[in-house]
Amino acid sequence: MSNGIDVLQAQVAQLKRSQRRLTLGYAGFGLLAGAALMMGATSQRSASFDVIDAQRINIKEPDGTLRLAISNRTLFPGVLIHNKEQPHPRPMAGMLFFNDEGTENGGLIYNGSLDKNGKPSSGMSLTFDRYQQDQQMQLLGVDEAGTHSAGLTFNDVADGLDRPFFSKRDEALHRNGVPAITERVFLGKSDARDAMLTLRDGQGKPRLELVVTPAGDAKVRFLDENGNATRELSADSR
Repeated sequence: MSNGIDVLQAQVAQLKRSQRRLTLGYAGFGLLAGAALMMGATSQRSASFDVIDAQRINIKEPDGTLRLAISNRTLFPGVLIHNKEQPHPRPMAGMLFFNDEGTENGGLIYNGSLDKNGKPSSGMSLTFDRYQQDQQMQLLGVDEAGTHSAGLTFNDVADGLDRPFFSKRDEALHRNGVPAITERVFLGKSDARDAMLTLRDGQGKPRLELVVTPAGDAKVRFLDENGNATRELSADSR
């Protein structure tokens, strides 16, 4: 009888040891699963890559407001106003900046290729817009039809809270002869390869020019409203 009891007690003890091992196994599996979930959640918030290949990348706020778009020419966005996109073809690659309200307020666009005649056709534009309006500052470089120019411009931009290329107010301004954007200052290199500073009046007409030609001739020109020089100063002027 005692032998039977001893055997039974040994079996019970072995069963308890098996249950403990099973419980520990479940606990270990749970810890591993939890760690994996935590690592997965962490990887969604922070990751490191050597190379990312993509056609377009959107940077957004937690509420979905678009702040930056980097894109090829195929998926380049139209114009976004308060997070709503409207068609605006721009066959270039680059990036667009968007303000706190999800409205475009500048960007960098560029292209470049040889035309059918084997001549370069390329351009680059970096712009910063006035609130709800178009570009008040632009860095521009153009190589087209055998000529090239580059420079920095500062513009007067129409008042208002509607984008100029969609607003009825802008159409009325154009009908009245008042443009939505008026160039006021240009600093750069002209098609004639002159280094120059041009100052314009409120109508966009050049009134003062500081010019240095490729040959080294330096001049200051005062212009009337028709663009004619009323006075010119050079190194030989007295």
